[in-house]
Amino acid sequence: MRAKPGARYVETGGQHRMDWQRDAACADAADPDLFFPISLHGPGADQVEQARRVCRRCPVAAQCAEWARETHQGAGVWGGMAMEASGGGRQ
Repeated sequence: MRAKPGARYVETGGQHRMDWQRDAACADAADPDLFFPISLHGPGADQVEQARRVCRRCPVAAQCAEWARETHQGAGVWGGMAMEASGGGRQ
């Protein structure tokens, strides 16, 4: 998924490590908020599943999930992983 403005990123050897985003399936998503549900439970669970459907067809889902773990993203659906406030991913 595309990072919201102000998201942290990691640079390695001068190369921007978020360049995978240009190939992300979510780059064409009508509503970026789909990937940031208010909760992972109740109605938010349906939103998480909708976001995961986009991730399942994404060619860079693995890079997205890895970036989210490396940068400790605490919220959102990244590469099909739902991040909880604890900073971990949930399948």
